[in-house]
Amino acid sequence: MQKKTFRAGLTALALVASASPVAVLAADAPVTEAQLAEHIKVLASDAFEGRAPGTEGEDRTIAYIVGEWAKAGLEAVPGSATPWLQPVPLIESQSTGSSAKFKVRGRDFALADDGIILTGREPSVSLAGVSAVFVGYGVDGAGKVNADVTGKLAIMLFDNAPFGDKLPRYRERRQMLADAGAAGVLVIATDALPWEQLREAVGEKSTRLANAKAGPQISGFLSAEAADALLAGAGQDGAALREAAKSKDYLGLALPVTADLAATSTIRAYDSHNVIAKLPGAKPDGKAVLFLGHWDHLGICRPDDATDRICNGAVDNASGIAVLIETAKRLATGPRADRDIYFLATTAEEKGLLGAHYFADHPALPLADITVALNVDTIAISPRGTPVATIGRGQPAYDAVVRDVATKLGRKLDDDGEADAFIQRQDGWALGAKGVTSLMVGGSFSDMPLLEVFLGSDYHQASDNFSDQIPLGGAAEDADLHVALGRAFADTKRWPGK
Repeated sequence: MQKKTFRAGLTALALVASASPVAVLAADAPVTEAQLAEHIKVLASDAFEGRAPGTEGEDRTIAYIVGEWAKAGLEAVPGSATPWLQPVPLIESQSTGSSAKFKVRGRDFALADDGIILTGREPSVSLAGVSAVFVGYGVDGAGKVNADVTGKLAIMLFDNAPFGDKLPRYRERRQMLADAGAAGVLVIATDALPWEQLREAVGEKSTRLANAKAGPQISGFLSAEAADALLAGAGQDGAALREAAKSKDYLGLALPVTADLAATSTIRAYDSHNVIAKLPGAKPDGKAVLFLGHWDHLGICRPDDATDRICNGAVDNASGIAVLIETAKRLATGPRADRDIYFLATTAEEKGLLGAHYFADHPALPLADITVALNVDTIAISPRGTPVATIGRGQPAYDAVVRDVATKLGRKLDDDGEADAFIQRQDGWALGAKGVTSLMVGGSFSDMPLLEVFLGSDYHQASDNFSDQIPLGGAAEDADLHVALGRAFADTKRWPGK
């Protein structure tokens, strides 16, 4: 089906659905496991081909979400150029080849080919004779680039130690080094970034926002062994340098190393889409509640000869979209809340929170008007009765609302802070970086043993399919929790609208 025909049909579907009468309920009916299962079965079916951005699976996903939200009584955002949809321009690249030659003190230094991975930002890029500098984590304790990297090859550590969540993730630090003038950035892999997985991924496609800042001309990874060998050739001890880099005042170290690097890639530009809907408030006061969750997954992710080629993403994140759909139905058909409530289904979360970042840079409503953003992701993990954890907690007024709402629903609170480790790995992070209070509330990130089982098995695998084994009891409870949170934060008397 051609794109223009699809978009026109989608608009017609939305208009017909939104004109349908909606029954008004006296109170919010509990969300059932069967209702969530119905949505997950559809979104995670093979017909949707894993919901990869820029595919027919995206078209089917968008049509389903818009259809469900329109039937519930939600509206397209007034004045939007493409009703229901926010185009997100993306650039996809795939490495087709690379080479790397090093010299130490002017002499050739052999580095095993299987110890380095390179990718280029453009179809063909080469760097000749660039000087190398070891930059530790790339930033100091104040979060500023810690060395002169202009025109140089920066060699950076991957993990966040010793600064924890206060240190940007490696992608952000790599961009900071590029912004500071680094011609290339090599990241030293660790156990948290398994080398074999990286090597397998070298031929895979990567995606960035079309309007993203220009990254380094060449970027890549060094295995821990290759990095130590290169540093040893330069007269340095890798372990000692890693230890020194833990200082918040570490200023990097210029190495007697130069490199000739080259990389070729194929490049494709295309548009994916965020889906945006609005539930007008009964007494709007200029503040709004935003619910969000990503609709995308990995698509066709296995070779032609694989038994199962599709990563369907039932838990991650068809379950979250199912919760958003049922939450929208309750809020639209029950007593109308005071404030406007928006619903956002983002694209390309799996590619680096790209849809959320684009929305944060091009919001459908002023970011200052969003009194809270509630992100729903990977929610079908825990059984009923699991305590409620909050990613993004630490603001007393918001924490108090979450505690009050959860307690009234008979839920206990999990305050051990384990969920904080995921704060940069979910769409709310993109909005939080712009000053929007963003929370991720529920049971899935409370029961760490259960979550770790999922992360170590079906996560991002073709086995993340719908089955009766997926625990939807906790997801149903969390859906009820989100309905209640939406009502609380959209109540002008109960919540001042910070």
